[in-house]
This record gives sequence, C-alpha cells and structure tokens, in this order.
Amino acid sequence: MDYYQLTPDAIDDALASMGIYVDRGLMALNSYENRVYRFQSESDGTLVAKFYRPERWSRAQIEQELAFVAAAAEQGVRVAEPLARDGHSLFEFNDLLFSVWRSVPGRAFEPDNLEQLEALGEQLARLHRVGESVPLKQRPVMEPGTGLAHSRRVLEQQAAIPNTLRAAFFSALDQLIAGITEYYRPGKLIGIHGDCHGGNLLWDGGPWLLDFDDCRRGPAVQDLWMMLSGDRQEQLVQLDTLLAGYETEREFNNAELALIEPLRAMRMINYMAWLAARWNDPAFPLAFPWFNSEDYWQQQIKALNEQVLSLTVPPLSLTSWS
Repeated sequence: MDYYQLTPDAIDDALASMGIYVDRGLMALNSYENRVYRFQSESDGTLVAKFYRPERWSRAQIEQELAFVAAAAEQGVRVAEPLARDGHSLFEFNDLLFSVWRSVPGRAFEPDNLEQLEALGEQLARLHRVGESVPLKQRPVMEPGTGLAHSRRVLEQQAAIPNTLRAAFFSALDQLIAGITEYYRPGKLIGIHGDCHGGNLLWDGGPWLLDFDDCRRGPAVQDLWMMLSGDRQEQLVQLDTLLAGYETEREFNNAELALIEPLRAMRMINYMAWLAARWNDPAFPLAFPWFNSEDYWQQQIKALNEQVLSLTVPPLSLTSWS
C-alpha cells in the first residue's frame, strides 16, 4: 500500500482488517507528518485513523507512544484514546502501520484565555506525573547533541539555500548551536507531550491533549513554553496562570525557566531541518512554497542571529514579577 497515495479503498481495506468499517464522512485532516482521516462508523461512532509515515518511528517507538497515551487516560488526563483490539492498539496492513482513535469533541483552544490556560496547566501536570512513572525508553531524549548535528547535516544538503547566503546562514546556525550547548542544562527528564501548541489542543469544558507523535523524554517546561506569546509582561501573566493550574497537581522546578530560550532555538533549527528532510514529499512544496525562496533564508539568518542574543537575556522569573 502506497503511503503517498492512500486511496479511500485502501483506507477502507486497512480498517476492515481490524473489524472497523467506514460508513460515511471519510475526510483527510490537516497533518503533514502522518496521514490522518476522520470518518463515521455505525458501530463505533466518530473515529480518526492515523497512518504512520514509514521509517519515522520504529514499531516499538509507536507502541510506546500508544502505551503512554493509554496510561495517561487511565490516570484521568484528558487525551484522545487509541482503540484496542485483543490488547493491541497498533495495526499493520500491507506494510503500513496505523492506529485508530476516538474522536473528541471541542473547539479551538484559546491561548489568550486565562481560564483555559490554567486548566491546561493542571492537565499537563497530571500528564507529567504519568511521565515520571512511564520511562519512554524507546522514545528520543530532548538533548541538543545528536539531534542538532543531524539537523545541521540535513540543512547542509538542502539545495534551496542560495549559494550567496550559505556562509552567513551556517555561521549564524553554528553560533546558535554553540549557544544551545552552553545554556541548555536540563535537570530531571520525564515523559512529555513534546509538541504542546494550540494546534494540538481542543477545548470542551476542559482541554483535550491531542497528537502524541513527538512524545519523548525531556524537561517539563517543554510542554509549557509554546503557550507563551506577546511581550515579556504578557508572557509572565500567561506563565503565572499556567503554573497556578500546574502546581495544584505537581511541583514545578522554576530553574527550568532558563531552558525556554535554548528550547525555542532547538525548535527553530529542527523545524527548518524537518522541512528540508520532507521536501521530496509532494505535499510539502505545495504547503510551504516560501521555503524555496531567497527571502525565507534571509529571514532565517536574521532570526538565528536574534535567537543567539536571546540566549543571553535573563530568563523569565516569577519571583521578580509583581
């Protein structure tokens, strides 16, 4: 079965192999890394099927993602749950791995809504309590060494970077990698969502945490910092609100606030490398046409240089905020 050209018939056949039948409403959802479809089943209601990109994760890594989500659900964390058949949640059909999930109701999460932020903080703390007991030994570790070296190699091979800008780009990139290495000093690493932003959240009387495809071991603050936006004062209000909910369930180590800018820098670099690595997927040039433009790479040089300076700015601190 061709991952890049999944047809409705192929999806029907894969689902039928585990006893689930598409009755109506098969619709592709917005996902670039995997192929994700929502549909209606007369017997099981509204479901979401997720077909995993080949060679991104091993079978053991995907199984650990699913086990982490199931463990979180058992502990009362608001997550979409994978369906299980005979004790298994990962299925295979014609060499493609896939899972099926309960669709959860809700509307877009509002990051500027303080009530929602506080509730999210509580849910993340519950998730992190699970992450302390589920070791995620098969999943990646959030550390700069291996990951950034790989991202740099991917970017070196990217022909979209104009020759006239390559020297400036890699000079800025190397300075930022050196800065991350200097300032990123994580303490305790636990199981985390890894990609907690507004697109992976829904709100329905409380937050739903979606898409654990990037779950890994890392510092707790990784699941908090992407919800912060605006100027420093606005971020302090948001952070205070998140932690008000968080600390009802789990103590937060304030020393991790110093990791926010190194983590932001790692995400910037890894995002560029992700686009470069996926450029041969037909969906990517259509969705990200600006990636192949000179303007984009000029903007990235500026952003990398600015992020180098951000690493040296004193981190957010609630103790100095009044």
